[in-house]
Amino acid sequence: MSGADSRSGGRGGDGTERVFAALPPAQGRAFAQTWWGRAWLKALEDTALDLQQLKKGRKQARAGAVGAVSVRPGRITAVVRDTDGTAQRSDVLLQQLSTEEWDRFLDMAVERAGHIAALLDRDMPPHLVEDAAGAGVELLPGIGDLEPECACDAWDLCPHAAALCYQVARLLDEDPFVLLLMRGRGERQLLDELQVRSARAARTHQSPAEGTAEAGGSAEEPAGIRADEAFAARDILPPLPPPPPVPEEPGLPPSLDTEAEPPPGIDADALEFLAGDAAGRALRLLVDAVAAGHERQPLDVELTPGQDAVRLAASCGDPLIAVRLAGGTGRQRAELDLAVDAWRHGGAAALAVLEEEWQPEPEALARAKADLAGAWEDSERPRLRPGVAGRWTVVGGDAQLRYGRDGRWWPYRKVRARWAPSGPPALDPASALASLGAEV
Repeated sequence: MSGADSRSGGRGGDGTERVFAALPPAQGRAFAQTWWGRAWLKALEDTALDLQQLKKGRKQARAGAVGAVSVRPGRITAVVRDTDGTAQRSDVLLQQLSTEEWDRFLDMAVERAGHIAALLDRDMPPHLVEDAAGAGVELLPGIGDLEPECACDAWDLCPHAAALCYQVARLLDEDPFVLLLMRGRGERQLLDELQVRSARAARTHQSPAEGTAEAGGSAEEPAGIRADEAFAARDILPPLPPPPPVPEEPGLPPSLDTEAEPPPGIDADALEFLAGDAAGRALRLLVDAVAAGHERQPLDVELTPGQDAVRLAASCGDPLIAVRLAGGTGRQRAELDLAVDAWRHGGAAALAVLEEEWQPEPEALARAKADLAGAWEDSERPRLRPGVAGRWTVVGGDAQLRYGRDGRWWPYRKVRARWAPSGPPALDPASALASLGAEV
């Protein structure tokens, strides 16, 4: 956990209060790195009626003005210092889940063992939130769910409450149990209840063979173990055998260099190349499958023919193949080279930033402008000229920032009168621009 995490009485008691020591200043970085941390800030920013108050609060949080944060069911609390040294106690309230809602959430989590494993890894995958919503339980706050209370007596969200919420986003990044505590249940209580329900489910769910034998019938169906039962009994099951060693090289594709002429329309060289590429991809999938944490890796999206052509050009490095791929996709060779550079920095998402022109919706545009406003101190902020399609160009320079549909910032540099992708993305525009070098 970033910063010290101390509780009244340590982890003892019922775990219904956690107190996090004050975090260091957050200069030059985004407050939320995870999607659930950004969802928390979205609820804050969508609620605020005065964006100037929000901006002041973000600046105070970035400067380290927020003291120790107390998290309890339905409430977060901290003392926030103003620039003149005065301090204000600020609270933000969040509706707790009812007993019925907690029952539905726990039953849903027990039915899907992967959700428990994700929480234990301090992760909150989107499908956990979606499954909870399907059970009628909203974990993340929505518009109007955050209710500020501050000693400054502001009638709306004040800078002190905003600073507190920005600081909590950093805590949520590290530990989603902070959100569940705000919703009403501590980590220890939740894990104990999940263990009890898992054991109960393992006892009550019998395999078909066991049920038939107890009834005096014949056990014709093969015996088996449900996945959720196996997970609940994971501490008593013998370990799985280790997987076989992964090959160091992909298998050789079949050779099509035969004396017989291929059928009309069949390009034997292209088929051999594609077969070799498929073998290489299969090996990479196998390596990923046996790596630790593979179950949390996102599935690859299906590529369009144009995207797959760029992927092939990026992986092969053969100029002759690149020429053929450029011609087959209607690109000039220079255009394909730019696309390959983009792919190497970020795959299909980077390619979309290069080739697609999109006008951000008002909400996305407001979020981008807020990122830019909070990324630098006033004395350090570069002069940026806004353009079309979510692009900001450094005035008098050869650098550009592009805002992607996923909320990330992509650095670009002008090379021979073309804007070229020049690095991986960042959640913070200052970090993305800094990656281009000091001369920016």
